[in-house]
Amino acid sequence: MSEREPALLRDPSPDEGPGATAEPSPDGGHPAATAPASSEAAARAETDEPAPVRAPAPAREQAAPRPRREATTVHVAGFWRRLTAAVIDLAFVIPAALFTTVIASGLTGVHLPPSNLRVIDVDLWIDLVLATDPALVMALVLFCAIGIVYLLVFQIVVGRTLGMRALRLKIIDVYGDQPSAARCVARCAGYLAGVATLFLGFLWMGFDSEKRGLQDWIAGTYVIRA
Repeated sequence: MSEREPALLRDPSPDEGPGATAEPSPDGGHPAATAPASSEAAARAETDEPAPVRAPAPAREQAAPRPRREATTVHVAGFWRRLTAAVIDLAFVIPAALFTTVIASGLTGVHLPPSNLRVIDVDLWIDLVLATDPALVMALVLFCAIGIVYLLVFQIVVGRTLGMRALRLKIIDVYGDQPSAARCVARCAGYLAGVATLFLGFLWMGFDSEKRGLQDWIAGTYVIRA
């Protein structure tokens, strides 16, 4: 056992004063010393003055309800207006796709047959498609990839493409907000579905009452006049 006696076991020193008393501990052990009452508490006890009571904290005010946003009137863009915007977008996508295809052809050594190549020869292009010519397949894949990246980036960042900006159009979701990234991805998948249906998904905009194409129905979006 240590030579120094624990504080709870030693006798009260003269400095502690006569006010210190020992109370038995709950577990039946040695008594524990209690601090003497303060002079302020003693004076209050002599004069029978009641102790001050702290006022209860005011109840937290209820949060004000969020104001409901009023519905706004929008005007959807028609078929011809959207077609013009698409032509402007193609003016940016086609040169970029051709430039990328030329570079890829030089690196891979895959070229179209130059002796038989005629731009206006429809039968030749049909034969190349049916024969799955490697150069043509590569050009189509690069064109689709560049077009999808172009659409995805502009729709996620600013909510419209360059063609839509030129004609003052923009894309919104069913709540009137700019479409989220997930909706933009679904919208790009809708473009591919529209091409797979031989462009019927785009032509449907001319007959739909809400002027929505297949990509709009898949993604839950509208194209309106900004």
